[in-house]
Amino acid sequence: MADLTTIILAAGKGTRMKSSLPKVLHKAGGKAMLAHVLDAAKEAGAGRSIVVVGFGGAAVEEALAGEAEFVTQAEQLGTGHAVLQTEPLLRGEKGTVLVLCGDTPLLTGTLLKKFVEEHAAAGAKATVLTAVMPDATGYGRVIRAADGTVAKIVEHKDATKEELGVREINSGIYCFSAPDLFAALHEVGNDNAQGEYYLPDVLEILKQKGEKIFAVAADSYEETLGVNSRAQLAASEKILRRRKNEALMAEGVTLMDPETTYVDVDVVVGRDTVIYPGTWLEGRTVIGEGCEIGPNSRFQNVKIGAHVTAHFCYAHECEIADGVTLGPYVHIRPDTKLAAGVKIGNFVEVKNSMVGEGTKLPHLSYIGDSDIGAGVNMGCGTITVNYDGKKKFRTTVGDGAFVGCNSNLVAPVRVGDNAYVGAGSTITKDIPEGDLAIARAHQKNITGWADKRR
Repeated sequence: MADLTTIILAAGKGTRMKSSLPKVLHKAGGKAMLAHVLDAAKEAGAGRSIVVVGFGGAAVEEALAGEAEFVTQAEQLGTGHAVLQTEPLLRGEKGTVLVLCGDTPLLTGTLLKKFVEEHAAAGAKATVLTAVMPDATGYGRVIRAADGTVAKIVEHKDATKEELGVREINSGIYCFSAPDLFAALHEVGNDNAQGEYYLPDVLEILKQKGEKIFAVAADSYEETLGVNSRAQLAASEKILRRRKNEALMAEGVTLMDPETTYVDVDVVVGRDTVIYPGTWLEGRTVIGEGCEIGPNSRFQNVKIGAHVTAHFCYAHECEIADGVTLGPYVHIRPDTKLAAGVKIGNFVEVKNSMVGEGTKLPHLSYIGDSDIGAGVNMGCGTITVNYDGKKKFRTTVGDGAFVGCNSNLVAPVRVGDNAYVGAGSTITKDIPEGDLAIARAHQKNITGWADKRR
């Protein structure tokens, strides 16, 4: 909808979060709460989004740069005052304004699209999204007239005892006709318990002018829940992960135990992949079809091909091709690329390295800043010695090479194609193609030494 603009209120400090981080930047489901709201607005068809920032505004703008326009509410004087800060950007706007809160990460584009459509169909100047809450404490109450229309919305602190018994609440989400919104905002006063300019007062002002005020109830109150504390953040996190897990299973992914599988909202998993308990899939992770992931594994921003097996692993900012086997107890660090069919065995760490097709790193190795060819066997306990205390250097191992157990490759060094390294060697010079390098002291046996020691 080209004529739909969203205003997202994100100026509050979130005192109950007890954090130096702006509340709307706290993450749920792997992304900032404000990012969830922006995504929902875009899905609903918003052509433009304006975020009102205040506390930590610079951090908010930096985190969401390019995703929205920003205006600053220098002094937090209420929701009505916050919306008014966008007037210079929207002067002359004739379309619909959708007002959202930046701390509502459970909103969906489906709900907002329905809300905007019903607002338009009703021909209302203002529409409020409501929800029926099991516990309405802290929320503004929607007071309906006898004919079911909205009579008024009263904030919790200003409500009478009878009004506090109402469970239908104002979600803080509205649709307005843009010209009518800003005209009414200039008439809003601050004669209330908080001394603030409340956005819901716009509804009463428009109603007194004879304008139609409409209300749309959300099918599920969960989607409208805001976050004002760490406990509420945890509750939202749980709901988002439940939604994601249910969506994955509907798409053909097996979760052995959804209650102990934690998947961020932007993660992609292919069908017929099996995810075992205690697994975390985070950020922009993409997993192909037919994989076995977990148990007790964590992947952050990892691209994984098809038919990969990974048990008891931690991998981040790396790429893993088809048919790779990982684990148990493997750490794949950033800027690593594992080609098809690579085998990484127990207690192996790989960092900033390219590992070629079919290569084996079976166990107890550190491979850092290395380029390993195809079909290589790195023996147990092989270490690439990449750091001299000041600089990092690269190790190159050619195709088909065989590195014996307990070897040290002191970078910068190259092991040629089809070359061999004798077990227990410390290699400091390049090894030509097809050669065998042995770099260890000759064995010397001292006859009778044990008897003499005794």
